[in-house]
Amino acid sequence: MSKTTSSTPTSSMLDPLLAVSAVDGRYRAKTEALSTIASEYGLHRFRVQAECAWFSALAACPAIPELGPLTDAQQAALDAVSTTFDPAAAAKIKAFEATTNHDVKAVEYFVKEQIENIEGLADKAEFVHFACTSEDINNVAYSLMLQHARADVLLPGIDALLDAIGELAAPHINLAMLSRTHGQAASPTTLGKELQNVRARILRQRQQLAELPLLAKLNGAVGNYNAHRVAYPEVDWPAFSAQTLTALGLTPNPYTTQIEPHDTIAEFAHCMMRINQIVLDYDRDIWSYIAIEYFGQRAVAGETGSSTMPHKVNPIDFENSEGNLGIANALLEHLASKLPVSRWQRDLSDSTVLRNLGTALGHCVIAYQATLKGMSRLKVNDSKITADLDNNWEVLGEAVQTVMRRFGMDQPYERLKAATRGKRLDAASYDQLLVDLDLPPEALALLSGLTPATYVGLAPQLAKQG
Repeated sequence: MSKTTSSTPTSSMLDPLLAVSAVDGRYRAKTEALSTIASEYGLHRFRVQAECAWFSALAACPAIPELGPLTDAQQAALDAVSTTFDPAAAAKIKAFEATTNHDVKAVEYFVKEQIENIEGLADKAEFVHFACTSEDINNVAYSLMLQHARADVLLPGIDALLDAIGELAAPHINLAMLSRTHGQAASPTTLGKELQNVRARILRQRQQLAELPLLAKLNGAVGNYNAHRVAYPEVDWPAFSAQTLTALGLTPNPYTTQIEPHDTIAEFAHCMMRINQIVLDYDRDIWSYIAIEYFGQRAVAGETGSSTMPHKVNPIDFENSEGNLGIANALLEHLASKLPVSRWQRDLSDSTVLRNLGTALGHCVIAYQATLKGMSRLKVNDSKITADLDNNWEVLGEAVQTVMRRFGMDQPYERLKAATRGKRLDAASYDQLLVDLDLPPEALALLSGLTPATYVGLAPQLAKQG
């Protein structure tokens, strides 16, 4: 079955200055790609696709001769109802809804009207929405919405982040850098390795998001094919429904009440939350590295950093990302915790919550773009990183006490603790420490040429594997 194509409403449909939500207001340009997918327009578009896919499948079923089969011309015209869906079509649905006060019934009437205008199908229009409850159409539409949002917007945005982090890491795989645990000087690493750590974390979640099946159902008022079975008892309705959903790229869920239980949306939301938390962690780390001058920021001509302090170049993009990720995760957490809960066979409390999917995803997109923008302005301050490392020779205490353990020396940790805890070493005092410890020649050979810049373990190799 054919898939719908995007039709972008004109920008005049919404003045960003009048929008209540920042997603459609201040950040409209950043969320434009979601506007035909995760908006009410997008929801109607996918509802129409679901209705047309169901009608087409019914027409192709030999056990339902009252409807089909469709001619090639009829099938092409039916496909066009969803593939050419545009703002004018959405407006027609809204006009129907003004009378029905029911948005899915309005979609049904719209599709019926379109089918009545297809030659030879005027008397077949009552097969639109055949044996369906509204949730049959809605759950398919929302799964299609997530399918398109994931493929067209979210994964490309995440991939852009992965690429940017990888590009920043590559030339700095060997750049030794002081680690900080508990905010204090710790064993050295490399800048490239630390960046690859973040990239690997995001990549793992990205793969889970990409592979997450999107479940859907087409099984009637309480999930048992009640009306289907009465009307056409000879049809294998579970298999028929599964085939229809699979053709749409969705995964059939055979066990539902009136509603598909939304567990898959909760899984989607949780996966997005994990990605967002990793990006937020990254934002805060980069912000902190900027604060200690490991990174500089390129000034942009004409841009103002502070309304009163003209010298400032603030890390506002990472702060913007952090704020939007917080809003996104608050919404995603509510979606994940609320949507799988419905009283008995169905209540309607999920309906208004689902309408905020686009808002949650919009804040994700805004955040990813902000992080990317911030990264585009970064300058690695090699000299600052190296100087900081060279000012903390005491981090070699770990290496010394570990080598002492190898050679069976008495109380190595305690002796190094007394010599280094809360103290600063430099190259000269480090060499004197080795002398004072009266190390075996083999141990001295391992330690005497060591510097903070060379004490990075396998960090470069690990970074190259990332």
